[in-house]
Amino acid sequence: MITVSLCMIARDEEAVLGRCLQSVEGIAEEIIVVDTGSRDATREIARAHGAKVYDWAWRDDFAAARNEAFSHASMEYILWLDADDVMDEENRQKFLALKETLDPSIDMVMMRYHVAFAANGTPTLTFYRERLMRRSAGFRWQGRVHEAIVPAGHVIRCDIAVRHQKKGPGNPGRNLRIYERMLAEGETLEPRHRYYYGRELLSAGRLEEAQEQLTACIEDERTWVENRIGACRDLAGCLVRREKAQEALAVLVRSLAMGAPRAEICCDIGRIYFNRKEYRTAAFWYQAAMQCPPSEENGGFASPECRGFLPCLQLCVCYDRMGDHQEAEAYNEKAAAFKPDDAAVRFNRDYFRRLREQPAAARP
Repeated sequence: MITVSLCMIARDEEAVLGRCLQSVEGIAEEIIVVDTGSRDATREIARAHGAKVYDWAWRDDFAAARNEAFSHASMEYILWLDADDVMDEENRQKFLALKETLDPSIDMVMMRYHVAFAANGTPTLTFYRERLMRRSAGFRWQGRVHEAIVPAGHVIRCDIAVRHQKKGPGNPGRNLRIYERMLAEGETLEPRHRYYYGRELLSAGRLEEAQEQLTACIEDERTWVENRIGACRDLAGCLVRREKAQEALAVLVRSLAMGAPRAEICCDIGRIYFNRKEYRTAAFWYQAAMQCPPSEENGGFASPECRGFLPCLQLCVCYDRMGDHQEAEAYNEKAAAFKPDDAAVRFNRDYFRRLREQPAAARP
């Protein structure tokens, strides 16, 4: 059985750190928490769960902080988590089983990371992250913000999932501020960071600047293909917000030349045609979305609803608008298979019931 050091960085995380450490109780032989300047009970909570706590002066560099945490690890493998991450019991048991069976020649294990959720708790945004690493392989974090470790060596994927469950707004504007400090210091952004810088600008509502950065990301063939496709989605969203839907459509179509169609792209294209009231064309793209393989298999951001619930619900509306109420109702029931208690599904059921009760001559 392998041994594991759980390494974390934290600052003012008293609201969530205990929840995190309780959720992963017993999975690691040691817990390392690097505190970057807490003014609350973060250190005390960490120690209460058996963690070794080290102080580190924050300098707007997440990679440096995480590398500091890794430097204190002493076990065979290193697992990292954020303070607002949790593992449910099913995945905790899966992790314990992995410890028993992992081939010690494995350098890195990629695990699912769920970061957004529907009201019923179903993940709506998920992707794979480098999560468990052999300490002797010497992996290092890179990037002051949106930090990552470049996968190398013998890498495997597994279906163990970590859930990122934030409480509160976090630190809005922090990531954008770090990027702009990097630029002010004369640093040239690598393709990956240009992508995330564009996304931060978009989140901040700085649409023209976001458009410039995301366009550059798409044009740069050094950029990882999943980030280029993601940039197409983000740029299209930016253009729609700027009331340039035709340009947005062209960007989305361009992404289709970068690899197999993604369900998310097909839904985005469908939405543009839907907004134009071109329902038959919209329906084509929503149906295409349902045929796409899971996007997370490619390693990029994935919205599982784009392969099931969302296109089914939109197809319900498309066929209703085209006058095919029978097909529309059938798609609403397909949507219900994914979310039986969804408010839109219930509304549609009432609508179709009332429609059936109307005399045929009065139906739309």
